[in-house]
Amino acid sequence: LQAYAKFSGAPLTVSTINNSWSAPKADVPVLISEGIVISQPAKILNFLRKQKYNADYELSAKQGADTLAYIALLEEKLHPALLHTFWVEAENYCGVTKPWFASSIPFPLSMYLPGKMSREALNRILLTRGGPPLYSLTEVEAQIYRDAKECLNLLSKRLGTSQFFFGNTPTTLDAFVFGFLAPVYKVCFPKVQLQEHLKQLPNLCRFCDDILTCYFRLTVSGHSSSGQDTADANLQKLTQLVNKESNLIEKMDDNLRKSPQHPPRKLTKLKLAAGGEESSPLNRLSP
Repeated sequence: LQAYAKFSGAPLTVSTINNSWSAPKADVPVLISEGIVISQPAKILNFLRKQKYNADYELSAKQGADTLAYIALLEEKLHPALLHTFWVEAENYCGVTKPWFASSIPFPLSMYLPGKMSREALNRILLTRGGPPLYSLTEVEAQIYRDAKECLNLLSKRLGTSQFFFGNTPTTLDAFVFGFLAPVYKVCFPKVQLQEHLKQLPNLCRFCDDILTCYFRLTVSGHSSSGQDTADANLQKLTQLVNKESNLIEKMDDNLRKSPQHPPRKLTKLKLAAGGEESSPLNRLSP
């Protein structure tokens, strides 16, 4: 959606939330425009087109039909493999996806929501791809990755040496393909089966890099020109806070050891101050 907005010139303001349950209809992404609430990517794109933000203005009827066909191909062949890569593959989920999402979700929902999303992804895969003759999860996994690699090969062949799928101007199809490929291309996974295959298709990798550079102002490494400086500054502040907390704890330990007149007592009940976790400076620092 962000890519399409940039391609069509739609003036979107992105608001990040840390709890998907707080979103209207408990569904993200959501577009809110003058009191109108729209969810689901396809409906949001249709709304933007009605507002004259149309990235497909110059496409012919045949190219429009090709766009719908390739989007259906992405949903059927590539989407299940992406769900499995992010949410079902144990090493990727535990090492990347779960901590990534949990870091932006307040406790205690951070202990529940990632697991809920993982179960929903697995159920969706099994419901759509788990019928005969594929009965076991291993067979389903093998098939969805075969289909995904075949889909990537078709996309690579269709793109060829062109900058975008329909010439020199990005369209809806480019936004959809970029939305599917860029996360797989950029995220550092422990298990990289699909990522390795994508990186063997240099024109698709170049396609992602060009969009990141031209429309998101990111370098090939994935950082904006000022992004690294901001990240370094945040890391320095976090380090200073941690060091300060460590020094305070050490001083408290020394004071306790020097005060034998106060015998240790059993802690019977713990109460949080008003504001709970928000009272800590560490919790106010965004990841």
